[in-house]
This record gives sequence, C-alpha cells and structure tokens, in this order.
Amino acid sequence: MQADDFGFGTQIRKSPYFDATVRWGAKGFSVYNHMYIPRDFGDPEQNFWNLVNHAILCDVAVERQVEITGPDAAKFTQILTCRDLSKMAVGQCKYILITNADGGILNDPILLRLAENHFWISLADSDILLWAQGVAINSGLDVTIGEPDVSPLQLQGPKSGEIMRALFGDDLMDLRYYWLREVELNGIPLIVSRTGWSSELGYEIYLRDGSKGDLLWETIMAAGMEFGLKPGHTSSIRRIEGGMLSYHADADISTNPFELGFDRLVNLNMEADFIGKAALCRIKEEGVSRKQIGLIIDGAPLTGPNTTFWEINLDGEAIGKVTSAVYSPRLEQNIALAMVSAEHAKIGAQVEVITKSGPIGATICERPFYDPKKQIAAA
Repeated sequence: MQADDFGFGTQIRKSPYFDATVRWGAKGFSVYNHMYIPRDFGDPEQNFWNLVNHAILCDVAVERQVEITGPDAAKFTQILTCRDLSKMAVGQCKYILITNADGGILNDPILLRLAENHFWISLADSDILLWAQGVAINSGLDVTIGEPDVSPLQLQGPKSGEIMRALFGDDLMDLRYYWLREVELNGIPLIVSRTGWSSELGYEIYLRDGSKGDLLWETIMAAGMEFGLKPGHTSSIRRIEGGMLSYHADADISTNPFELGFDRLVNLNMEADFIGKAALCRIKEEGVSRKQIGLIIDGAPLTGPNTTFWEINLDGEAIGKVTSAVYSPRLEQNIALAMVSAEHAKIGAQVEVITKSGPIGATICERPFYDPKKQIAAA
C-alpha cells in the first residue's frame, strides 16, 4: 500500500514520519489533533507483546507542542494549570492538567521547561494552542505563543534504554524520569525526554526539523534491529493496564481532577490564581458526585476496545459508564476504566455492564491494574 492511498484531503495533516510508517507496515490511521496517527500495524496483542518484551517506535507527532516564550512565560504557564510549577527546574517535565473556569479538564499534557522562559506543552487531543492564545490576549503578560516545528516519536519498552545507548552513547543513560535534554543525532536537532504514554521504560524524541523525519525514523529503526525493535502504535492494552487517561474517552471538559483522583495535581494553596481555582476550591469543599474506578469484566476476551460508552447498572439502575475497555493477554482478564456515581464507587462491588453483546457481570477494583507504583517506567 502506498502513502498516497490514505487521506481525506489536505485539511488533515501528515506527520514527518507518515511515509516511513506506511513503508514499515502501518495499515490504518485515526485522526488526533487534526493529524493522522498510525493505529494499526497488525495484531494489537502482538504490538503489546513487542512493547512489554522488547521495544516499539511510535509516530506521535500528533502530540503538538504549544510553545510559550517571553519575559512572562513562567507566570503565564502557571495561569493555565492547577499544578504548582514554582519548583519546576529548567530541563524538567511535568504531567499537568489544564482546566477551564469551571474546573473542567481541557487537556492533560506533558509540560517541558527548556529554559527559564521557554516552555512546551506536549498536547493530548484538544486545541490548547487556541485556548492559550485566547487567554494571553487580555492577560497583560508579555508572552509569545505558537506551534513550533516539533514532532515527537515514542521509543518505548524494556530495550529502549539499550537502543538509546546505541544511538547516543552513554551520554543519555543518566537521564532521569521526567527530565529532558537537548541533543543532536547525525546533525538532526532533538530534545529527548524520559517520558511516554506506555507505563514502560521509554523515551520521547522530539524532532526539531520536520524535513528530517524520514531520516530520523530510519536511523532509530536501524539501531534498534538487534534489540528487537518493531514499528508500533500506542498500546490501548498497556495504557489501560497502567490506568493512563485517553482524553475524550476517560476525561473531557465536563470532568474535574478530583473525580479522577488527581488531587496531587491540584494545589489550591499556591499564591498563583490559575484558571479554575475558585471552581476547584468549591468542588473540593463540596465533594464529587462521581469517581473513576477500575473494572474487571467477566466473560470471554473482548475482541477489541469499546467504541461506545457502555452503561453500568446496579440492581437495574444506571450508575455510570465504561470509558475504556480491553482484554489484557498478560492479566488474562477484561479490564476497564469507568466513571460511576461516588456512592457506588466501592472496591469489590458487583455490577453489570451493558456491552454490545449484552449484559455482563463485572467487579469494581483498584487501578492501575499492573505496576501501580510505576516502578517500570521510573526505573
């Protein structure tokens, strides 16, 4: 299949790695941040095993960067998020939540601090570039906000460190979890961070020159061959095992941080008056009406992820919805993330899920389902 066989027109952008992913076996794409993202390199279970046993390389150029620079960049960036950034060092990354005036989550990106007044917000799937530019207009702050020529790849899996050593030597082996470094590879300008959407050991490699996308992809694949590196796509199985959110599925503009158990990402006592502070103070005081939980769903292995929100019932009454469900071949269970009314969010409770095949029993459980302390990724 040729790269030109994919497409709906020029309104959906292709990444600098698009042609390479098609050459390496990408069979299907979806749209994320107005760009194509590879979603199919064959059997998703094999993709999962490739990830957890060896390593995969994923085109995640859809994680667009919102770049914030200028004398007031640090102050402005703090306005956007409920997480306290006062101790964030240059070279550090943080998982943050961007909230609106009602405390609803607009995005759950990774924030990178490249310099004292230079930040990238590495986005999940929503238009935060427009939000940030709108907030800036009447902020009275001296900032410049735009989208740079930056396109990340994810190199994830237990062999990713060895592949990075083969590419860069020993220089990056001391890079800590959620830290970044500016590097070059054969003249290709990059930022490398110890982050990723897999809950495995991994790196994100941010290309700073879109014309070098094909060269970067092929260089990494060549270096990784001896370590079992495969082209792949972000694994729904592994991210649900790890309890990682997918924006628009597990959270959206109507979801607040406390419903997700993200209290640690909300600092209501800091001096900064971030957007949504008053609303989140009120929600914290009143308590939430629903909570995210984990589910183990009975029955035969699911043949794929849910494509609709499945209703959850208790004694014939709807109490919530399944947001992300999948079969884990490692756990040999159907696992799911779900949102239910707070009064029914009790570990061990038996409920009924209305799947596309009909009602199935399920048990409310803790999440993440695997490696709950993230020891694999942080090692």
